[in-house]
Amino acid sequence: MSDDKSFNEQIIKEFRANAGSVGGDFEGTPMVLVTTTGVKTGLPRTSPLVYTRDGDRLVVIASNGGADKHPSWYTNLRANPIVTVEVGEDTFEAKAIVAEGAERDRLFDAQAELIPGFRDYEAATSRVIPVVTLERLG
Repeated sequence: MSDDKSFNEQIIKEFRANAGSVGGDFEGTPMVLVTTTGVKTGLPRTSPLVYTRDGDRLVVIASNGGADKHPSWYTNLRANPIVTVEVGEDTFEAKAIVAEGAERDRLFDAQAELIPGFRDYEAATSRVIPVVTLERLG
């Protein structure tokens, strides 16, 4: 098992055991679990992500820690935009929509203002880091 996978599994376990709260480096940071469908496997893949809100929508950023490639969860939701979201003790289906242009920039800037590390990720890569909104279905 890779270190990243093990790290994420621990966060997911802690999130679910504590109604959406996690400690350590993420203590006090709003976290959401997003379950996508694996492009290659068709299996569910859960990723713990930092989020902000924009009205009724949740906003997540596919920074991948500033790496030059998109994270797997982003690739998965591009192929199948219907995802399962866990926030606090609430679980629901959502449609993932990639923000574009001025809306993307506004949403990125709002999250980077609250969590400045996203600026470091942006500076570390030449790719435009995608911003995704999660809109509750039903």
